[in-house]
Amino acid sequence: MTQDAPVSGRVLTVPNVISLARLFLVPVFAWLVVEGYDAWALVVLLVSGASDWLDGVIARRMHQVTRLGQMLDPAADRLFILVTLVGLAWRDIIPTWLVVVLVLRDVVLAVMLFLLARAGYPPLRVHLAGKAGTFAIMYAFPLLMLSEWPAPVGPFAGVLGWACALWGVALYWFAGALYLTQAASVLHRDAREARRAKAS
Repeated sequence: MTQDAPVSGRVLTVPNVISLARLFLVPVFAWLVVEGYDAWALVVLLVSGASDWLDGVIARRMHQVTRLGQMLDPAADRLFILVTLVGLAWRDIIPTWLVVVLVLRDVVLAVMLFLLARAGYPPLRVHLAGKAGTFAIMYAFPLLMLSEWPAPVGPFAGVLGWACALWGVALYWFAGALYLTQAASVLHRDAREARRAKAS
């Protein structure tokens, strides 16, 4: 969801209902991946991706951008990424290092958000690089799942899947570095102003 539009405190909106529905799909998707029902898991993943796009469009066009929606939307994305990573690693489709690299970035940013919240700041504006990284990673997952299929689908999907995954990781961490730089600038400015106020 965009943060340029006016943000309201409403709870019951169409985009929020869509985001909640996407959250409820997370455990369903996890079970399908672990049990090896790849075709159904892909359907759920496609529905989730479409709903992610849809709730943003509706929020902007119907002027229903809300604070709750700005939390639900990325939360659903993060949960889908985490569940998919764990499920694919469990089945040895992806290596453990990919799980560590992506989860570590989210842990670092979670600490940053906590520090900003303690200082009285809202979450930072979502950066295009972060959205692009998430988009690439979400595209990589179904392709990596298809890589288990026989030729010619499997090998072709595997190459495309790893290309998306590596680009996604690079963009994911690039966006993370931007967020950390912005947060450090804000917190440093506050500390400098506090020192000036104390000195005066």
